[in-house]
Amino acid sequence: MSSDNAATLPYAVAGEAAKPALSTTTTRRRLPAPVLIAIAYVLVLLVAVFAPGVLGAGDPTAASPERALEAPSAAHWFGTDQLGRDVYSRVVVGTKWSLGIALSAMLIGVVGGTAIGLLAGLARGVLDEFLSRFFDLLSSFPGVLLALLIAVLWDRGPVGIAVAVGVSSIPKFGRIIRSRTIQVAGSDYVTHAVLFGHSRARNVVRHVLPNVIGSIGLVAAINIGTAVLAVSGLSFLQMGPQPPTPEWGVMVAEGRNVLRIATWPSLFPGGAIVLAVVAFVVLGHHIQARFEGRLK
Repeated sequence: MSSDNAATLPYAVAGEAAKPALSTTTTRRRLPAPVLIAIAYVLVLLVAVFAPGVLGAGDPTAASPERALEAPSAAHWFGTDQLGRDVYSRVVVGTKWSLGIALSAMLIGVVGGTAIGLLAGLARGVLDEFLSRFFDLLSSFPGVLLALLIAVLWDRGPVGIAVAVGVSSIPKFGRIIRSRTIQVAGSDYVTHAVLFGHSRARNVVRHVLPNVIGSIGLVAAINIGTAVLAVSGLSFLQMGPQPPTPEWGVMVAEGRNVLRIATWPSLFPGGAIVLAVVAFVVLGHHIQARFEGRLK
């Protein structure tokens, strides 16, 4: 071995040994602070839905007129509203309504979009063209306007706005499922399964659907926040739960009548809406980035 090679060999070995250490450091990267905050807030929301008493919430409908519009204090963390009801208890218990309706709407959108998108992607031809134009028709209306129209025609209540928001989100999910179905159905392993004599239904259940449904979960995670905002907006317009239901949009609507005197009856439920939207969007985008990174 020459002196030049002997001189360069340690550096080459050291460079090769440094590569695994660099990748190990990269894989142990900590979660960004916004993602940690989003995860913490989502956990708080889940606790508020399933065990509001853990967060110290009392009866959200208990009124004390003599204590109306008291400012936030140790006795009432978020103050009281115009009827003397504890705003903190109403915000915590209201999570069950706002988040529950939003998740129901998202489930309707996912199921409807998956069914129609899968049918369009597998059928192709005239049926695919018809369903694609159906998606275009629904998408031509702004989402909130379409949801408002459906809520007026269907029912002015929790079920009505869940259906309204869910139907308005069907085109978003349907297009993704259709595109993914066409891609998966034309892949080599599905073609080989057909050549081996597998039935069409078996191919859909075993190969197409499992590979298609994964992509829709990411979009659903991102759009839960949008659904919360839409549900609260419709409730604000009195298209959802009616007073005295402690729903966030209803609380904001009730508090607007006393904004010049007290801001907290609307401020805290409005803040809960904003934080929920931001938390789900941040968390959804983080999951999407991690998922796309693994694919790459």
